[in-house]
Amino acid sequence: MTATRSFLRYRNSLLSVVLLLLIVMLTACQPAGDLGSRNNPVRLYFTPSVDADTIASNSREFIRFLEQETGHYYTTGIPTSYIAVVEAFGSGRADIGAMNSFGYLMAHERYGAEAHLKMIRHGVDYYQGQIVVRADSGIETIADLAGKRFAFTDPASTSGYLFPLKMLLDENVTLGHETFAMKHDSVITMVYQGQVDAGSAYYSAPAADGSIRDARQRVLTQFPDVTERVRILAVTEKIPNDPFVFRKDLPADIRDSFITAIKKFLSTEQGRDIFRNIYSVEGLIDATDEDYQPLREMIRTIEIDTESLVL
Repeated sequence: MTATRSFLRYRNSLLSVVLLLLIVMLTACQPAGDLGSRNNPVRLYFTPSVDADTIASNSREFIRFLEQETGHYYTTGIPTSYIAVVEAFGSGRADIGAMNSFGYLMAHERYGAEAHLKMIRHGVDYYQGQIVVRADSGIETIADLAGKRFAFTDPASTSGYLFPLKMLLDENVTLGHETFAMKHDSVITMVYQGQVDAGSAYYSAPAADGSIRDARQRVLTQFPDVTERVRILAVTEKIPNDPFVFRKDLPADIRDSFITAIKKFLSTEQGRDIFRNIYSVEGLIDATDEDYQPLREMIRTIEIDTESLVL
């Protein structure tokens, strides 16, 4: 009898453990909730072209506005590199992304992500890249960059790497040393402080009053004499402005409500101020993948190995 009771206790204990494991497994398999619910918020990623704190602090009010307007919950992600935003679409961690143009091309090619909005800066839907040098460097032409120390932005930056790289390749320039500063303002700072001889970052034409709107503007507070110490050597071809990108299987109601809400947000002065702080953006227009076909064709000409850029 003792042996029987022991066996029964063992069996009952074993059954309890199995039942508990089944409950845990079934609970884990249950969906966290519909996308956009509190437990399963829509994930909005931002390309880190400026300081992450700047994006985070300015995007909080935007997220509150989105949630009020759409009835969906949102959470944000700000990775440390441009490519990390691309890969977030591949791993299912990103539903919507504010991306740079080249990052979008990779996200579209690899994961079927779709561009539906394009940013407007200073009244136009394009921007450019620039190569800047120290004013006292003695560098007067792109050919003079041969053997020099050079800072690019990010390996997946259209204005801070790909288009300036094409200019260097067209002139058969071999740099002496190159580095990636990861952010546009960091490139300007490195040139200003003499850590490198030259660098590349985004360019927008000056305002009507002559005030600068290129990447040097990002460090004016820190370095008020930046326009005297850092000058523009060359400006690239036009680049279609950055898109807002949506994963290919995102429910249409979430996509459409986001588009409606962000357009409404940018119709307000507060909304424009916030997006100027984040990406120097003042508005949005509808976009399609076809808008980025000229960029796609240009990138093919420099034969960049996109596989080497993926984390």
